[in-house]
Amino acid sequence: MSPGPPRAAAPVLLLGGAGEGERALAAGLEAPLVVEAPGPGGPPYAARWVAAASLRIAAAAPENPLLVAVGEAGPLAAAIGAAQRAAHRPPAGYVLVDALMPAPGGTTRDELRAAQNPQGAQGTEDGDAEPLAGPQAPPGYRTEPLPQVSDWPDAPCGYLLTDPRHAPTARLAGMRGWPVADATAPGTDPAAALADLIARL
Repeated sequence: MSPGPPRAAAPVLLLGGAGEGERALAAGLEAPLVVEAPGPGGPPYAARWVAAASLRIAAAAPENPLLVAVGEAGPLAAAIGAAQRAAHRPPAGYVLVDALMPAPGGTTRDELRAAQNPQGAQGTEDGDAEPLAGPQAPPGYRTEPLPQVSDWPDAPCGYLLTDPRHAPTARLAGMRGWPVADATAPGTDPAAALADLIARL
């Protein structure tokens, strides 16, 4: 059984968007470092996200970052974790929140969605994978290859479900033996569920 994160683990909240629900999760963590998605720019989108997040984490210099990847940040959690290992700050663990799980390199966001959440991959008539894909994506965002990481996961992982539309991915996480917290019931506090899930890693 994998050991849990050390006491020195520092929560790092990787936001895939700017929704109020994402920001509210910070309330369930003790002094989290919040890393927001980079602003508008051109490709490569994933590489820019990983670089921006890694620089932000490096500036804060947590010794054992516990990466909490929300939404669109989820598929990049492995690459961000690899960057931390290279900087001698190995992640203490990972929690994905309503997110697709990372996979070996060469995979695109569209391919991840088709494999992990086929209903979400059906999309609309104009080809967008709404509503799971979030805001209107720039050209090539969903089809570019994501960074290659072959040895992930390298630390304990968990999954927090707050949106029932992501239930298929949460089930896959459970099949992998990850602890899964379901915070979709009315009145459930996602921030409290996140804090409890982190304690279980």
